[in-house]
Amino acid sequence: MVVEIQCDFQKSALGDVVKGAADTVILEQSFHTIAEKIRPDALVLIETTVPPGTTEHVAYPIMKKAFEKRGIAGEPLLAHSYERVMPGRNYVASIRDFWRVCSGINGEARDRVVKFLTEVLNTEKYPLTVLDRPIESETAKIVENSYRAAILAFMDEWSLFAERNGIDIKKVIDAVRVRPTHSNLMFPGPGVGGYCLPKDGGLGVWAYRHILGWEDEIFKFTPAAIDVNDTRALHVPQLVRDSLRNMGKAVDAAEVLILGASYREDVGDTRYSGSEIIVRRLTEMGADVKVHDPYLDHWWELEQQDTYPGAGYSKSRFFHRQEKLKDLRLEKEMWGAMRGVEAIVLAVRHSHYLSLDPDKVYTAVGKPFAIVDCFCILDDARIRHYLELGCEVKGMGRGHIKRIKESLKGGPGGN
Repeated sequence: MVVEIQCDFQKSALGDVVKGAADTVILEQSFHTIAEKIRPDALVLIETTVPPGTTEHVAYPIMKKAFEKRGIAGEPLLAHSYERVMPGRNYVASIRDFWRVCSGINGEARDRVVKFLTEVLNTEKYPLTVLDRPIESETAKIVENSYRAAILAFMDEWSLFAERNGIDIKKVIDAVRVRPTHSNLMFPGPGVGGYCLPKDGGLGVWAYRHILGWEDEIFKFTPAAIDVNDTRALHVPQLVRDSLRNMGKAVDAAEVLILGASYREDVGDTRYSGSEIIVRRLTEMGADVKVHDPYLDHWWELEQQDTYPGAGYSKSRFFHRQEKLKDLRLEKEMWGAMRGVEAIVLAVRHSHYLSLDPDKVYTAVGKPFAIVDCFCILDDARIRHYLELGCEVKGMGRGHIKRIKESLKGGPGGN
């Protein structure tokens, strides 16, 4: 039996993951139900990303007690193996054709899970990594995603450094990535979304105290990275505000078009999307927000914010003036949505947005506007052309825009 039951991490504050907690209630209930029904020799494979220690210290005791009540003397056969899934067109391949880590509660469980995974996955090309204990497999998933979250959060402060000191962070990253040991350096855009990276480190921090029983505070980098990633998108409304101010306009009551609601490019997945934070803060600031995303028909985090992802768990609770977002519907036609807006935010690197022609965008809007680039989408030529059209341009980590602007005025100066 494969257990793939969502184990959420609920954050009680924006930018303070340590105050959150793992929601293991449904997962624990499932262990009770499974143990009451399965054959004693059935293998139970947990594929959920869980707080380290769950298999050995939560699932095993629950199932062992249920076995005893049934008069079964044997040990539950428990194993853990986490998925490495990538949403999008390669979803199935990322399950079947990729390296997997696994372990079992004992030798028999370990052998059984290796046999099962070998039969259903392409282990000949992508060999299994078999660890001694389930807590090691559970920890591997948490460390894997915490590492990725950390290298993304690392660029936040350097992005701000670049903005404030006339530096183009994109050129810096491209220069550094030439070195093979640094080829995984990447620009995080307006935060880090998806189901795993924003929460998995929190599962480890929570488990250290609440499952494994330690009281000291050993975690520094892991929660800091999550907190940085969770709040990075708050900078985007500041850029919108400043760009409009430079045009003699105010953000309150301004019509702002957000291009992209998904958490990553070319997928229709809004879980923990940085765009949600952008929309909520701009709405709080009084802006009239419109959103386009070619991969989505609905944005449930907004439309059903009273109940989705759960009652009382919406990010709307971290912001004021959110009620009207329940009525927000995604724009069906991008060019029509541009008509008359004061600002456009390039929030996601969807292929639809990568090569937008400044002249065509200007014609669609019908007047000078502000454009904010969250993902280093605009090259220097397009930045220059937007400025020549009378638009205001800002971007996360794109401090060199000021130099381009000054060059059009024939020398130092400008905003």
